[in-house]
Amino acid sequence: MQEPREEHMEAAKHVLRYLKGNPGQGILLKTDCDLRLTAFCDSDWGACPLTRRSLTGYLVNLGNSPISWKTKKQSTVSRSSAEAEYRAMATVTSEVIWVKAFLASMGVFLTRPINLFCDNQVALHIAKNPVFHERTKHIEIDCHFVRERILSGDLTPSYLPSKYQIADIFTKALGKQQFQFLHSKLGIVNPYAPT
Repeated sequence: MQEPREEHMEAAKHVLRYLKGNPGQGILLKTDCDLRLTAFCDSDWGACPLTRRSLTGYLVNLGNSPISWKTKKQSTVSRSSAEAEYRAMATVTSEVIWVKAFLASMGVFLTRPINLFCDNQVALHIAKNPVFHERTKHIEIDCHFVRERILSGDLTPSYLPSKYQIADIFTKALGKQQFQFLHSKLGIVNPYAPT
């Protein structure tokens, strides 16, 4: 930030305008939550109109509280929506492994598998199937990475219908009703909201 670019300044102004217009927003970290990591991942296949790269979005919860989230354009063009979803799974897998190690360094040891929710059944099938086909050879490294974590018991991938996929907030333009529904599941609170 020694020499901020124009786009960084615009992004910072956007964040500040949001914070100014939404006082009291916050993330509630409850003291009585179960110490269990849950991850949601999604992708928007070919979302960038210029490069046709897909977007990856994920959310990681500790108990019911969001502790990590991100939206990022994927580094390569995916040849299918399943590949884009699988790359999103690999990204969030890397994040939850880091979060688990970070918590362990602070003396919080998580013993249960991390639930990973994905709304693409083909990507979940690829994660669980040890046989590679010609169609999946180009994503083999990501497959090995995620599958290794599944086999070690660190990760339990599960299907979640798109209607309930919280990570959609980070990857897609949603209608107001669906956005509000998913936002209510995030654990973001407004103490000034009427009860």
